[in-house]
Amino acid sequence: MKRIIGYLIYAGLAALSALSYQLFIFPNSFAPAGFNGIATMIQHLLGINVGYLSLIFNVPLVIAVFILVNRDFAVNTAVYTITFSLTLIVLDYLDLDWLMYQTENGTSTILGPLVAGIISGGILGLAFRMNCCSGGTELVAALIHKYKPSYDFVWVTFVLNSLVAVLSFFVFEFRFEPVILCILYCYSQSVVSDKMLKGTKEAVRFEIVTDNPEEIAKEVISLLGHSATLIGAEGCYTHNKKNLLICVVNKHQIVQMKQILSKYPGTFANVSTVSYTIGQFKYKYETPSSIE
Repeated sequence: MKRIIGYLIYAGLAALSALSYQLFIFPNSFAPAGFNGIATMIQHLLGINVGYLSLIFNVPLVIAVFILVNRDFAVNTAVYTITFSLTLIVLDYLDLDWLMYQTENGTSTILGPLVAGIISGGILGLAFRMNCCSGGTELVAALIHKYKPSYDFVWVTFVLNSLVAVLSFFVFEFRFEPVILCILYCYSQSVVSDKMLKGTKEAVRFEIVTDNPEEIAKEVISLLGHSATLIGAEGCYTHNKKNLLICVVNKHQIVQMKQILSKYPGTFANVSTVSYTIGQFKYKYETPSSIE
């Protein structure tokens, strides 16, 4: 039952993505990111529905991922890509002109790719968290990672999206506007999907050198609801024994953390961003008083 519900969610996300293409991308004459961007340009030039082209691009990739990488991931993605393609094919027969977002004078054209990018980013982020993807470059990335785990696919994605942006200048009547709209779409999609993937798991790491580790740790636990790790350390210049307190807190707790540290003269802290945390990070520890 859980698997069936998952398939229904993938199908729903794919249908929403297809509707977004029909309402915000196609009417505003620009190409989105990745393989679907190439398919959109082919549709603009030759009139071949993106739904058919998406199937042609993705079916071989899904089969390869199923055989070589991960079967569950491939099946989930197959549900998404097939639903996306079929929805686009069906929508092509419906009159949605009354619902499409487009402006005759172009004054608000940027809103189309902006909204489409936000929707796509949210869909991609949620799909990734559920062991699924939208196909295309994500499937290629999975295949490359299988054999070259250390390979940075970000540059491949960047090159592909840049190629789509450049080609859109020639495909859409030698205008710079489609190039700008493609870049805007890619940026908004990337920002939203990254935020969806990190969610509330993004945090801040403090590495604190102090002579008052117990006092600071007690305040962190009681006031911020997070614990800390105490490590013995030694100064390289004076060779004096020091205490290194490592603590990870939520981003919105930085000011409170600074207020705690300011109470202890001679305390030094190194602050860095933690892109993701695993475990029950969002739940507060119980203080001694609450346990009683």
